Amino acid sequence: MITAYTSLLKTGWRVFRQTPVRLQWKFIRNFCWPNLWNMHRFKQRQKRGEPFFPAFNMISVTETCNLACSGCWVSKGGRKSLTIEQLDGIILESKRHGSRFFGILGGEPLMYKGLLGIFRRHHDCYFQLFTNGTLLTDEVAMELRKAGNVTPLISIEGLEAESDRRRQANDVYQRTLRGVRACRKAGLIFGAAASICRNNYDELVSRQHIERVAREGAAYLWYYIYRPVGADAHPEQALSQEQIRGLRQFLVSERMDAPLVLIDVYWDEKGRAMCPGATGMSHHISPSGALEFCPVIQLATDFLNEDASNMTELYAHSRFLSGMRRQVARTTRGCIVMDNPERMVQLLQEYPLQETTTRGTAMKEYQNMYNIPSHDMEPDLIPEQSRPYRWLKRNYFFGFGAYG
Repeated sequence: MITAYTSLLKTGWRVFRQTPVRLQWKFIRNFCWPNLWNMHRFKQRQKRGEPFFPAFNMISVTETCNLACSGCWVSKGGRKSLTIEQLDGIILESKRHGSRFFGILGGEPLMYKGLLGIFRRHHDCYFQLFTNGTLLTDEVAMELRKAGNVTPLISIEGLEAESDRRRQANDVYQRTLRGVRACRKAGLIFGAAASICRNNYDELVSRQHIERVAREGAAYLWYYIYRPVGADAHPEQALSQEQIRGLRQFLVSERMDAPLVLIDVYWDEKGRAMCPGATGMSHHISPSGALEFCPVIQLATDFLNEDASNMTELYAHSRFLSGMRRQVARTTRGCIVMDNPERMVQLLQEYPLQETTTRGTAMKEYQNMYNIPSHDMEPDLIPEQSRPYRWLKRNYFFGFGAYG
């Protein structure tokens, strides 16, 4: 029993010691309790067949970025951005449905003018800021501390050599670490993220990396599986089925006593694969104002107006999004982009879609893709060992029954 809670107790004690009480209270008041209620409301809407609205919105505020990473789906050199009025409207509409947690992505979201003002204005919400960390100066970190409702999630894609290769720039790892240390200095609750590919697997899927990130002050570590999409996809970097299984076993084992919280969004408490888009838990809003099924499928039929006041109506009546939720769930429990891109293209061609990127080549990219291993491991499942993680996955995130 004690072992099952070791990881969360370690993390909680460290956050208690290094984070100001005001920020801890903001995390509890703005993130923990509202999200429990929000997830309950979402499940009830789904059961009763009420008009659809996702539990969470992931929002890419801009295509602009100061790096040009290989394997990124964002258009290099892209300049599309949401307006402040649209971003403000997205948050207001979401709050009407009880949703007060938002993932803020880019490009590099810290290049979006007015973002800090949005955080301050919506002081009753909580924001996860997906960033490469290179623009997270001491001054920016202190502004986030003043707001009190932001958790930076800093992407570390490998150690020195691999970070420079993946980011196609120099000294990226050390520049990112300076952002990490600015967050710790400001007392923020923050995390690190890693998109695991063949080149960084051995470096990052390790106890050493967990302890390294924990020593730097991170409260959580979020592991993704590399998805070879975009104009510079590098499918040869996709994980093998054996490596994906190894990643799952690693997460399940290390969750028992890791010095921080280990997060994934790929498996439920029984080890069954899941897709956030297919469950309806989360959809993505692009810098062009498009409502997308997920961030890597950059085609849409539904676009926000100038202040996003049409968002509720679009979600409730989108034939594209409802059709994709239903059809993707019937096709795979994993990621259709990886498992069956040919079927994905067939599904997409059923709708009058517009591309949402600057580069204008998304459909051609999907047509050139081929099947690669995804995270569906049926019938050899690896269930969660940790009781608190089982509870969280069953009740807080993944108990939707979206797959029938």
